[in-house]
Amino acid sequence: MAGLNGSNGSPRGGLLPGLYVLRHYDRAWLRPDLMAGLTVTAYLVPQVMAYAQIAGLPPVVGLWGMLAPLAVYALVGSSRQLSVGPESTTALMTAAAVGALTATVGRDRWADVAALLALAVGLVALVGWVARLGFLATLLSKPVLQGYLIGVAVLMITSQLGRVTRLEVTGDHPADEAASLAAQLGSVHVPTLAVAVATLVAVFAFAAWLPKWPGPLLVMLAAGAVAALPFASGWGLVTIGEVPLGLPWPRLPDASGIDLLAVLPWAVGIALVGYSDNVLTGRAFAARHRQDVDAGQELFALGAVNIAAGLTQAFPVSSSGSRTVLGDAMGSRSQVHSLAALAGVVLVLLVAGPVLSTFPSAAMGAIIIFAATRLVDADALARIARFRRSEIVLTAATALGVVALGVLEGIGVAVVLSLLDLIRRIAQPHAGVLGYVPGLAGMHDIDDHPGTTQVEGLLVFRYDAPLFLANASNFLARVRRAVRESPPPVRCVLINAEANIDPDLTAVDTLEELRADLAADGIVLALARVKAEVRELFDNAGLTAAVGPENIHPTLPTAVAAYAAEVGRPPAGLPG
Repeated sequence: MAGLNGSNGSPRGGLLPGLYVLRHYDRAWLRPDLMAGLTVTAYLVPQVMAYAQIAGLPPVVGLWGMLAPLAVYALVGSSRQLSVGPESTTALMTAAAVGALTATVGRDRWADVAALLALAVGLVALVGWVARLGFLATLLSKPVLQGYLIGVAVLMITSQLGRVTRLEVTGDHPADEAASLAAQLGSVHVPTLAVAVATLVAVFAFAAWLPKWPGPLLVMLAAGAVAALPFASGWGLVTIGEVPLGLPWPRLPDASGIDLLAVLPWAVGIALVGYSDNVLTGRAFAARHRQDVDAGQELFALGAVNIAAGLTQAFPVSSSGSRTVLGDAMGSRSQVHSLAALAGVVLVLLVAGPVLSTFPSAAMGAIIIFAATRLVDADALARIARFRRSEIVLTAATALGVVALGVLEGIGVAVVLSLLDLIRRIAQPHAGVLGYVPGLAGMHDIDDHPGTTQVEGLLVFRYDAPLFLANASNFLARVRRAVRESPPPVRCVLINAEANIDPDLTAVDTLEELRADLAADGIVLALARVKAEVRELFDNAGLTAAVGPENIHPTLPTAVAAYAAEVGRPPAGLPG
């Protein structure tokens, strides 16, 4: 692979794989990286300002949230394409978290709590990296992630109803907010709604016909220009207001009076979702370029960029799929494109404040609604629905959980549903009786191959999942049924144990129960393809002695040969 990893699977450059790439930079990459960086800058300016507003912070904080994270990820990230910084899901989760956490300390502490939350997310990710918890990204299956994103999209859209109508929309849940809006429809501020609708139509048009253009920035500039014209002064449009010039000074947020233990659950939730998003997005784009993304390193990178964000007065960050797509489409080859975007953001913060301050708030709300619609992947949903009905049910249940219960609770629903679905499938896996197929080497499921021949008196049974407490009773019932349905007489039941990689004590006891049941009927239990570490567990539990070491075999052919020797003649059904 042409990736970042060394022969031992760890990222080249240790904890600084990005620095390794920069030190071995190919000058031919410079032009596409610069073009990608400039394009991403033009796209991200209105986007991250809108995300800051979602998080309940001044728009300029969104730009602050790009500075240190871009620089840090360029050094510690293992993906060459990933674009980090403020993102819609983490912004919405930040709003929910800070809203709950500031209930006791007051809204004037909102910025401090948001920065503190970013530091907490960073520390959680670093602890996860030390504890090698990278596997947690697999707790959210793709159907569940799609459902989660749909729920987040609904929350994002309803959160902007007041901004695009200039109404006081109230309510704790989307249904309440929709009802509040419906009760005030006659009071909608028409110029505000018109600007929002025009902005939404324009950004959708850019996305459809000029996808490589920085549509959101061009539309926001046009909306700001219109709002600044003399004839628009009487429309009553609300703008985002003064945007301070300059760069944020690094500092620790004021944590006085804040319940730090209450911050932790929110930080864990944001870290889990942000990490899953980073790994899935990074791997998707790495696969396109025959590169590697190191899951453990991405957990370290998530921690580093969030600590950097917290120290620069920003809020929790992860990665942006839309900015990553845009950079990749413009030919980004390395994180130099992120450094170019960083230079663009610095320039904007130093000189563009007066221009940004003219952006209408309604247009910002429309940009957020546009971003929310981009979270819903219709093609992915159709593919999930075609694949298996239970998967689309998981998607719908997760979306409803996020909308009805909230963001953090929705994460819990997503994780629980993923685990339950995993246990459901492992608890009732495929199982089969094996035999020989003429002209085909090995033993195969008799249900898959008509004309399969079973060895006389030998029942070879394969259970296609690791045996453990959740499926032990199912395993026992399936073997007993196979014995009942097998042509008599059954002298030996041979279990193909290749899927049993880490049985628990319940599984071992189930095998002993099966052995005792079979022995009562004069049937021998034998095991094949038992791994060395599993054999050691069997030894420790006394199962080896009960089954008999002579009945535990390294392969199916040796087990069948031992059975033939035991009966003293070649039984019917053996291949010629």
